[in-house]
Amino acid sequence: MNVSSCERILIVKPSSLGDVVHTLPAAEAIHRAAPEAKLDWLVNSEWAQLLEGIPFLNQVITFPRREFRGITGFRKAQKWADLTLSQKKYDLVVDFQGLFRSAWLSRKTGCKNIAGFQQARESAPLMYSERVDLPDWHGMHAIDRNLRLAEEIGSDISSPEFTLPPGEDVLGIDESNTGGILLHPFSRGKGKSLSTKEVIEFCAHVAPTPVLLVGMPARPLDITWPENVTDLLGQTNLRQLIQLIRSSAWSVSIDSGPMHLAAALTDRVLSLHTWSNPYVVGPWQQKAWVWRDGELAQVCDLDAGKFPERRDRKKHFENKDRLFPQEEIAEISEFISSQFAT
Repeated sequence: MNVSSCERILIVKPSSLGDVVHTLPAAEAIHRAAPEAKLDWLVNSEWAQLLEGIPFLNQVITFPRREFRGITGFRKAQKWADLTLSQKKYDLVVDFQGLFRSAWLSRKTGCKNIAGFQQARESAPLMYSERVDLPDWHGMHAIDRNLRLAEEIGSDISSPEFTLPPGEDVLGIDESNTGGILLHPFSRGKGKSLSTKEVIEFCAHVAPTPVLLVGMPARPLDITWPENVTDLLGQTNLRQLIQLIRSSAWSVSIDSGPMHLAAALTDRVLSLHTWSNPYVVGPWQQKAWVWRDGELAQVCDLDAGKFPERRDRKKHFENKDRLFPQEEIAEISEFISSQFAT
């Protein structure tokens, strides 16, 4: 089915932060192909803030996944879907998530036209009416996969764009502590976070350039940071993070959702990788930068084989007390400092 003939369209991409960001260019392409259509987006409640206020979206449908846990969860989810989705009468549903749950939710709309990836997991393709096959799936960035799906249903993907909602001011943050570096050093994934020693080393190296420290550490920290640091750990919502990224000259982040959010807003991003392949899961912006294996590289110079995924090294980093040796932190810091040189 061609998207241009649709009056009501649903995008299904419930999670997570980075994955929702990766779907924005495809969503905008669908809107451009069917500008008069009502375009809705089904997303987990915790990520709705990222989409509310985007002008081309008609409705952001929040899926309260956390309410559907336990023995009675599936029955509650069925009731929710029947009440929320079945009356919408969509002409087309596009499942960008590609899992059983997202495909099931797509089917619960009652729509006959459901598009998704042939490479989707958990038997999801069995629930699609249109399957888009991407033979080079494992060598593609998620943004490129999503754009290809949008293209196959009739969208022009020649000018991809990221549209994000307005930011929100953070109390106590003004011109005196913006315009510097936004540092996101922590991740929920084990073996992906910088140690506090590495954070202190980096901030000390780049001083006196101001550093905004954001994100959510695994546990509360009682740390005395260098004087150039403003500690905002655990104190920002998604809208505030958008504002802070926009007001910072550079964003430095470990491989995480906030890194992808930063890369959607600017190409002044440095993404730090250990075992993951930055060509596939790193920043998509061609002028952004990545660090892996002691080497700095610009995204435009990457290919799928330069830093292949080394999943066998994952446990190695999970058992280390730091991700990078001191000399690498110094090199990373020197590169960022050089961007502020007059």
